[in-house]
Amino acid sequence: VQLQASGGGLVQAGGSLSVSCLASGRTSTNYVMGWFRQAPGKEREFVAGITWRGGSKFYADSVKGRFTISRDYVKDTVLLEMNSLKPEDTAVYFCASREGLLQRTGVGDYVYWGQGTQVTVSS
Repeated sequence: VQLQASGGGLVQAGGSLSVSCLASGRTSTNYVMGWFRQAPGKEREFVAGITWRGGSKFYADSVKGRFTISRDYVKDTVLLEMNSLKPEDTAVYFCASREGLLQRTGVGDYVYWGQGTQVTVSS
């Protein structure tokens, strides 16, 4: 399984950005896609996740109501739309995947990882 993240960039506080993740090499639909982020000097943390088959979504409290995760079956892509961005959202964002349908939020729960993409929110 290969994950390719793209998007991100620089935006002012209050603005919007999106990041996407293209998944390839999958042989089933029984898995979860997640987004994590890591700010300088901090541990990697869960942001949002979605079950590929049923489309159930789950979020970290810090982004609820501002971020939206979605999936595109045709493009095999997971999109994270980020609104009302804050400087504390600045981080490298990673997409990740795990087998099964459990809505896990731990870094160690995910097996496959894409490269990170930078999101910077200026104040």
